[in-house]
Amino acid sequence: MTPGPRNLITDVPGVKVGNAQDDRLKSGCTVLTADTPFVASMHVMGGAPGTRETDLLAPDKTVSEVDALVLAGGSAFGLDACSGVVDALRARQRGYRVGPAIVPIVPGAILFDLLSGGDKNWTENPYRALGRTAFEAASTTFDLGTAGAGTGALSAMLKGGLGSASLQLEDGTMVGALAAANPMGSVTTPGDRYFHAAPFEIDAEFGGLGPDPTTGQGLDLTSRKRALVSDQSNTTIAIVATDARLSKAQCHRVAVAAHDGIARACVPAHSPGDGDLVFALSTGTAPDGNPGLIGHAAALCLTRAIARAIYEATPDPSDLLPSWRSQNA
Repeated sequence: MTPGPRNLITDVPGVKVGNAQDDRLKSGCTVLTADTPFVASMHVMGGAPGTRETDLLAPDKTVSEVDALVLAGGSAFGLDACSGVVDALRARQRGYRVGPAIVPIVPGAILFDLLSGGDKNWTENPYRALGRTAFEAASTTFDLGTAGAGTGALSAMLKGGLGSASLQLEDGTMVGALAAANPMGSVTTPGDRYFHAAPFEIDAEFGGLGPDPTTGQGLDLTSRKRALVSDQSNTTIAIVATDARLSKAQCHRVAVAAHDGIARACVPAHSPGDGDLVFALSTGTAPDGNPGLIGHAAALCLTRAIARAIYEATPDPSDLLPSWRSQNA
């Protein structure tokens, strides 16, 4: 397996991603869409998720395809980003058809960044407009780090962010991951230099420092974030994608497997105060795939995407926590 040409989730043919953020708000959203509707499912392993339309993604539910997925900051307010995407899809006559009616189905998930700085004293919810802007910006290239849904993200010790990675399997199947990393846990080992994800790094995509040479990792749970904001101010939300043809039930199993990627990159993960959620989608433009192998590749991609999110974050004077780059310049 090797990374795709962009090392982004958009290496999956037909997939596009758009970001929108407001630096004054210190928050934003990220929208994934595709050239045609896609099969999707999801799995939650955190104790505090915030979601919209995710029940429809269960394998036994009626809707078989969706047109977009949304990751957003803003906690419950950020769910309104999905409404902006619905508006944009309806304007393009895309959505689930019920007779003459068109109903865009746009599942979404949010992370909590309301205490991460920025001016949150709005009079009108800004996320609907951000959602539409992100959808309209969707492309095969997009920014990582302090961008989109990762704009106001924080990990335990360092600034969080938006990350992505991809892998192509030996049979040609493409797999990719997209993550907004705002975990309760730390993405780096004590000292803030080495990544927990280091054993899975490819081509120095997050610094090439290798694993921390010390042992006994996971025992030191020091957290700058906990000292500044609530223990509930967390969540890693992610999307994994493949071009292999998968059923809705198979996408669900891929989403379950992909959660291993969060646990490898964030220590600890899946806590009561995290809303850890993974969407999994299949564009179905390639032949039937091996769900077990695709799930393994999705987990590898998600591990790397989370590390890249922290590695690519850029410092700002108003930040509550330092960025990895400012700590390791």
